[in-house]
Amino acid sequence: MTNQNDCITNPYDDIIYLPHSSSTTHPHMSAYDRAAQFAPFAALTGHDAAITETARLTETRVELDEYSKEDLNQRLRIIQDQMDEQPEVSITYFQPDQRKSGGAYITAVGYIKKIDEYERTVVMQDDTRISIDQIIAIEGEIYG
Repeated sequence: MTNQNDCITNPYDDIIYLPHSSSTTHPHMSAYDRAAQFAPFAALTGHDAAITETARLTETRVELDEYSKEDLNQRLRIIQDQMDEQPEVSITYFQPDQRKSGGAYITAVGYIKKIDEYERTVVMQDDTRISIDQIIAIEGEIYG
């Protein structure tokens, strides 16, 4: 009597016991390199950075009226006249964003080294350069 399993043939019977083939031109791939083929694929490289950049908030620049501009000019003249005494001042200015519209308001506190009327900049002791056109406020004890 024949076993019932002997009558059923497996479609891979002709190759199942053959030796594993190996290439003569390509070296055997390590298990680590083989596993790396199945690592997650980052199709959206840089997407997280783009989302973060879009979510970063910027402020709109405030346009000063003529009275405010004249007040700032007067304050700069007072600083210029008292430059030898090196009064400490607080300057709030708008710094435009390099990547998107808008920017940020920054307050620099310290001593002014130079007011460059030709370049229209205020140079602080720490070499911070502030555009006079971006200044929105100047405060300090010298203003009473």
